[in-house]
Amino acid sequence: MVSLDIEIWHTLSCPPFSLPLLPNLVSLTWVEDKETFLYVWLFATPKLTTLDMSELWPGTSSTFGPFEQSMLSCISMLCPSVSHFRFDFFGGDTSTALQSWSHLKSVKTGKISEAAILHLSNLPSLRVLHFKLPSIPISANTQKLLQCSVFCAIEDLSVECEGRLAPLDAFFEKLSIAPKEISCRVTHGVGSTPALPALISHLSKACAHSSLEEVLLSITDRPVNHNASIGAAAFQPLFTFRNLRRLDVEVDCNVQLNDAVILQMAKAWPLLERLFFHPYYHLSHDVTPHAFVTLLQHCPNLVSVSVFINWSTIDGRDISPVIPYQGFAHKALSEASFGNPRIRHPTRIAAFISAIAPNVESIEAWDPDLFEDHPDFEKYSARWKLVDHLVQSFSVVREQERGRKLNGDAGADEEFKGSYDHCGVVQPVQQIENGEATVGGVVGGGGEDSEEDSGSGDEYVPYEEQVTSEEE
Repeated sequence: MVSLDIEIWHTLSCPPFSLPLLPNLVSLTWVEDKETFLYVWLFATPKLTTLDMSELWPGTSSTFGPFEQSMLSCISMLCPSVSHFRFDFFGGDTSTALQSWSHLKSVKTGKISEAAILHLSNLPSLRVLHFKLPSIPISANTQKLLQCSVFCAIEDLSVECEGRLAPLDAFFEKLSIAPKEISCRVTHGVGSTPALPALISHLSKACAHSSLEEVLLSITDRPVNHNASIGAAAFQPLFTFRNLRRLDVEVDCNVQLNDAVILQMAKAWPLLERLFFHPYYHLSHDVTPHAFVTLLQHCPNLVSVSVFINWSTIDGRDISPVIPYQGFAHKALSEASFGNPRIRHPTRIAAFISAIAPNVESIEAWDPDLFEDHPDFEKYSARWKLVDHLVQSFSVVREQERGRKLNGDAGADEEFKGSYDHCGVVQPVQQIENGEATVGGVVGGGGEDSEEDSGSGDEYVPYEEQVTSEEE
């Protein structure tokens, strides 16, 4: 992409060029910097239906001022047919421009006024709205007006505020809507996390129970209160949304989940496809593998899950020759994240996960962005990377076994030889002291060993010879 000099823009705005430059233009994406912002009017045409100004170059430190707002208002009058509007300019207020458009279907913008909110709420065509609330809670008069039939066609509503949850609470308190997707974000929050249960309660009352499919709750408190936590009961109002397919909770606190609430979620949301609780610095792993399996059993469409699991019951037992849970296998799950659980035996964990979710493509734990400074990060991060690697390997082995059964044993030796003669040497499987297997004796730095063997990059050291009795 090439940015034009200011002289070129000036030339284009003068004769012999006629305006608008592209009279039949219906969609415009503007990516120039603030200095050339005023030339956007060269493309203003009554036929324009899509105006995207969300990627302006960060040219100067000055904000979107009165002149730019005036220019945007002029554009709104020159382009009365705009139905899709996206705007992301630091400090930009699009309130006046928005109130000039009556055919809007999609709006993604920054902070807007109460008057603009009321205007948008009465548009029968508006289906997508992403905006930022004013810094102070909306007035009682605006709340009263929002009690009427508003946002009647809204499907995707994303509301953001800065500082505290109060503006969000005030906005949703009297609202009655039926969106499919709803997102609530608090940035630079100050003690906002403890107020999240009240917001969830407001959402359950504001949104039609049969329509809501996706919920995103995001709060970033600054500074972070490491002792803050949210009890499982906070999410119970969401159980009324029977068609929920996605729940994302990103808060800077410990979400206290347990087996009982996981079971409630599983039964309440049978159509669930994504369940995500943001990994936090101090996690309470009170959810057992049994509850995890129960979640999978009740939610056959679950594709992605991030739940904090305590794997001690699986980690403390040898791998059983009996297939767990009578052969239950969840085919949809493709990615899983488990917080920061400490484990000793990656192979045992991998065998269990691979059995109940054979199509998993990605397993994450001990996110470096959160836990890199933890004294045990290297050790447990490496072990979980091995879990991920083993699960993928087990999947390949199952595919090979299915192929062998379909093709029969005849010629299997020749097929194996032909496949591997020119691809390297297959290393023998070695049995280590704790009964678990490793290929070629190499598992890198994250196997059943401890961080004390960091000086040995390729040589496997049995787990029992390295881990002390005090080590978890």
